[in-house]
Amino acid sequence: MKFSEQWLREWVSPQLATQALADQITMAGLEVDAVESVAAIFEGVVVAEVLEKIQHPDADKLSVCRVDDGTGEPVQVVCGAPNVAVGQRVPFARVGAVLPGDFKIKKAKLRGQESRGMICSASELGLEEETSPGILELPASAPVGEDFRAWLGLDDHTIEVDLTPNRGDCLSVKGMAREVGVLNRLPVAGPAIAPVAATHDETVAVRVEDREHCPRYIGRLIKGVDVTAETPLWMVERLRRSGIRSIDPVVDVTNYVMLELGQPLHAFDRANLHGAVIVRLAREGERLVLLDGQEVTLTDTTLVIADERGPLAIAGVMGGEHSGVNTETRDIFLESAFFAPLAVAGQARNYGLHTDASHRFERGVDPLLAREAAERATALLLEITGGEPGPLVEVASGEHLPGERQVRLRAARLEQALSKALPADEVTEILERLGMAVQADELGWSAVAPSWRFDIAIEEDLIEEVARIHGYNRLPVRRPAARLALRPDHEARTPLARLRRQMVARGYQEAVTYSFVAPELQKALLPEAVSPVLANPISADLSVMRASLFPGLVRALQHNLNRQQTRVRLFETGLIFRGELDDLQQLPMLGALVCGSRDPEGWAAGRESVDFFDLKGDLESLLAMGGEPEAWRFEPATHSALHPGQCARILHRGEEAGWIGTLHPAVRAQLGLKVDAVLFEVRLDALTHGRVPAFTPLSRFPEVRRDLAFLVDEDLPVQALLDTIHGQADEWLTESRLFDVYRGKGVAEGRKSVALGLTWQHPSRTLNDEEINQLVDAIVTESRQHLGAELRG
Repeated sequence: MKFSEQWLREWVSPQLATQALADQITMAGLEVDAVESVAAIFEGVVVAEVLEKIQHPDADKLSVCRVDDGTGEPVQVVCGAPNVAVGQRVPFARVGAVLPGDFKIKKAKLRGQESRGMICSASELGLEEETSPGILELPASAPVGEDFRAWLGLDDHTIEVDLTPNRGDCLSVKGMAREVGVLNRLPVAGPAIAPVAATHDETVAVRVEDREHCPRYIGRLIKGVDVTAETPLWMVERLRRSGIRSIDPVVDVTNYVMLELGQPLHAFDRANLHGAVIVRLAREGERLVLLDGQEVTLTDTTLVIADERGPLAIAGVMGGEHSGVNTETRDIFLESAFFAPLAVAGQARNYGLHTDASHRFERGVDPLLAREAAERATALLLEITGGEPGPLVEVASGEHLPGERQVRLRAARLEQALSKALPADEVTEILERLGMAVQADELGWSAVAPSWRFDIAIEEDLIEEVARIHGYNRLPVRRPAARLALRPDHEARTPLARLRRQMVARGYQEAVTYSFVAPELQKALLPEAVSPVLANPISADLSVMRASLFPGLVRALQHNLNRQQTRVRLFETGLIFRGELDDLQQLPMLGALVCGSRDPEGWAAGRESVDFFDLKGDLESLLAMGGEPEAWRFEPATHSALHPGQCARILHRGEEAGWIGTLHPAVRAQLGLKVDAVLFEVRLDALTHGRVPAFTPLSRFPEVRRDLAFLVDEDLPVQALLDTIHGQADEWLTESRLFDVYRGKGVAEGRKSVALGLTWQHPSRTLNDEEINQLVDAIVTESRQHLGAELRG
């Protein structure tokens, strides 16, 4: 919310400097983001009148003018602006004036003609960022000779306040003035707003079909307006200082009243209304061209303003192009309504829009403000554009309007929360200054929240109001008393921080992605996944909760590849969501993704790309941290997002704990990725589970090693062979190591040679060859019978 300090001080003006006022507003919980001057620094500029204009004898685009600057003697000046004309009031920089950018005005000759000063444009005075097409024309009432800066009130500041969503009541000068008045115990005096008497009895019929979402709708027909009239400079300036550009007097008035009172308004061209104005839900598939030229297809959950032929506007968001005011408009239908916040919330984002009106309606507009705003806008329109007002037409549904909210505040609870006992009279005064009807008793207070405070509903809300108005800096500072004990250190668990450090040590960077993803991306990777769909997403491509870490990691990969980062190593930890809301599983996971070269570029580094086994090695380094790597297994399986031949299911103690594999080529092509990527995700609860390290004394007796090379089927997992070996090798087998896999000459097609090194060692005696030979024979026999393995000669 941006507003002019001068405008605010017309409502309430505490004896505070600008920065002190901004600090006070911030300390009241309404954070001031910026305080800026409304115009650049300049001096020596006055209001002048153009008395004479003749063509420059030696330049087609220059004029020689004589202006009255209030000194009593006309001044000659050469001007190149195309819109300069006799009788205009203009800003005039006298000789010696200093304009923005430290530009000094001096006597000069332009093509042989003397020029003593300069007629200024808005951009030359720092009032516009873009170069103005001509000089700034002032109203005829501008006093000749008056200092231009003082006359236009340019020694002013724009204050920008960053409001939290619950304080929609402060999205207006009136709302901010209420707050400043309460903080300084000052009365608030806004403009007098009286009902405008109707001069004709013609109306436009209004029919509200959805009274739950639109409990109050007010309209008025104003005939014979002059849309070509010029918006007064004072209004243009106030709009500019609030960050809004002047468009035409009708739009300017509706914007002005919205900024002043907080009630969004809209004006329709009466000539383009057919029959009654209808407030209803859109019909599926209806289309509407908005004021910004965008054509949207409406859904049946969108509240619209329509006539007998179709929709005219998205209620509370934006009007339609066809029914809007234009230069040919003569009669307007002025709309002032209260739309329920839930009816507007999310609608703007659903259509890729964000407007000042939707910003206010989503946060809640005072339901009693619509009539006052309509009367204020009518009076301003009649003053600027003329016209004949008709009677106000109102359709209201009392049962659907927000009801009276009575909230109880206990004195004991207030003292407990603030660590300070406030006098009962002060609490009553604070609540009454905030616009509440208060009843005090022995135990506390009962307060009725004012219609503009949607955020006051429970006792804690009243405590917050009392605290901030009393002053947070006046509350006592006390250290919390707490019994602090050391947390037990579960040695059998691997801390998440240690897992993160391990991933970073292996060259990964941690990614933090949204817990919600694009439905198309999740469907491409996990077509069978079921996860909650957000009712009010922040954008259309972040509308479903993630059922896996894969979509976020792949999206991060795309982001990096699009920025020419070809070597990507990312990991992420977070929750995934599986199932519907009534049966939702929230599982903490750790995932990782790699692509590009195995090693960073360097003189001693190769250019090989990472593969499945690189990532598997990094994962196994995490599994080993739990102290029981034997609890983990990898088995071939298929996954919708992973390459069928390079994919494995991760098992922990026989239960599925995750997946690892190369991104499926079809998925990669669908996503437009031109490089392979390998990724995994594993359950954090299994990954952090381990066992307490225990000391095992070293044996003093020699170890015995046997190397065995088996010929097995190509598709037989080595793990199956290891399981068979461990089943027959008894407890003295201390190590089994795969040291060679061979395919080629001497090995039949469809078979492979797997060489294993087996080491035995007894803790209390020396093992003899006979014992080892018996164990080896048992291993060979079992492997032949169950796996079809043959000992290679």
